[in-house]
Amino acid sequence: MASTSGSVLPTHTTPSAPADPASSSTKPATTSPNPRRRCLCICLLITLAFLAALAITLLVLFLTVLRVRDPTTRVVSTKLSGVAPRLTFPAVSLQLNITLLLVVSVHNPNPASFAYAAGGHTDLTYRGVQVGSAEIYPGRIPSRGDANVSLALTLQADRFASDLLQLIGDVEGGAVQLETATRIPGKVNILGLFKRHAVAYSDCSIVFGVPEMRVRSQQCRNRTKL
Repeated sequence: MASTSGSVLPTHTTPSAPADPASSSTKPATTSPNPRRRCLCICLLITLAFLAALAITLLVLFLTVLRVRDPTTRVVSTKLSGVAPRLTFPAVSLQLNITLLLVVSVHNPNPASFAYAAGGHTDLTYRGVQVGSAEIYPGRIPSRGDANVSLALTLQADRFASDLLQLIGDVEGGAVQLETATRIPGKVNILGLFKRHAVAYSDCSIVFGVPEMRVRSQQCRNRTKL
């Protein structure tokens, strides 16, 4: 009897494909940005934008507001206030002082007011010789506005003696030409924010009409120094 021996069938296993290292590696977890760092960046951007806007504003302010334009002046009235003779000793000398009250209209084209206290002064000359002076009363000239400046001008008649013949000829001709030099220190107030010291200067050539006792014509050169 033939015995059959059991045979073991060989088993074939299919080799598995090698694992992809890219797929097998774990993906890094995405981290959200730090809220504190984001807040600092926003604050920095806002600060830079504010500084840029401030720089532009100051530049525009400097080119427009702070660029001072010269005022204009005009003598509007002249009035004889008094005549005061004075006798001096020991050298006997008779001096005659004549006081004129002047009102000068000033136009300020700048967007800044100009306030001035005591210290303003005017010198009056006739053919190169100083013949009078005046102290200017304190006041204020508004921004882009007009104001009247009052002063009492004292003429020292004896100082005309060096050109007495020429003065007589001018008086007979009906007109006397005079020159004035004015200096007014004060303070400029710009938009209520900036205050700067300033000095206003005015040099005028005036023709004084003798028959009408008033200024007949005038030409002035004005400037302001900050």
